[in-house]
Amino acid sequence: MSLDRLYLDLLDEAPVAPPPGGRARLLATAAARRRPAVDCVSWARPYAGRVAAMDAVLASATAWDVEIVEGWHLQELLGHLTAKDGLVAAAVGAPVHGPPITDDEPMARTAALHAHERSRSLLETRRSWRDQADALCHALAGADPARVITAGDLRLPVGDQVLGRALETWIHTHDAAVSEGLNLPRPTAAELHPMADLCARLLPVTALLSGLDAGDRSVRLTLTGDGGGDWHIPLLPTRRAAGYEGQEVALSVRADAAEYCFVLGGRGAGHEWEAEGDLALAADLRAAAPVLSGP
Repeated sequence: MSLDRLYLDLLDEAPVAPPPGGRARLLATAAARRRPAVDCVSWARPYAGRVAAMDAVLASATAWDVEIVEGWHLQELLGHLTAKDGLVAAAVGAPVHGPPITDDEPMARTAALHAHERSRSLLETRRSWRDQADALCHALAGADPARVITAGDLRLPVGDQVLGRALETWIHTHDAAVSEGLNLPRPTAAELHPMADLCARLLPVTALLSGLDAGDRSVRLTLTGDGGGDWHIPLLPTRRAAGYEGQEVALSVRADAAEYCFVLGGRGAGHEWEAEGDLALAADLRAAAPVLSGP
């Protein structure tokens, strides 16, 4: 089954009357409506687009009680996304949906959302997730993407925090689509490139957090396909990545842009990098790449 039509997410459909019966009623009710994509400031559109894609998957979902990832079913997965979106929302002054934040550690907040949603219907959980996402998008209209904030355990500029939310939403949308046997279209090039750029710039951070001593070496990273690009990445986190312009590097890495993002998102099984130069460094960077990924 293809999501191409649902992915457009342009119709605000009227709810359908659910059939009698407990589980059937819940499933039909949860899939009854999908909202149009929220209008978002240009630099946050990758996030808005991934929210719309997740809503399209939810509109087709039938197996809400099947484990998808981390032992979570779809309702719990939405609780996790709501929790982490809410931490960014709180940091930028947007409304936070669900119980008040008493612990901003991501998994503690996830546990609080899971407890809150456990007694609620699937439709209510879905609405809460989407309400939180829309509230965050609306608040970003007046936000400075360069302002550094702390959300959960990450201290990053607002723009990068939102790209991180886009990336995680994309990955979990893929998880949900696979569980439903759905074919999820890739993000557009305009959506994918900012997420790929974030993942490129995070490579030195993943190396540092994994304990890799890369010294003052640098890497050329070429990401192919729509949304790709060509980066020169110093592996010292204090130095900035930029476009590759013939600089001398210890290693050249080449990968598909979407597959590279999935490697950093912890979904890298079967995705290998082409490498030239210091192959030991390539293997170390590939092993370290998912260190920031979580549930």
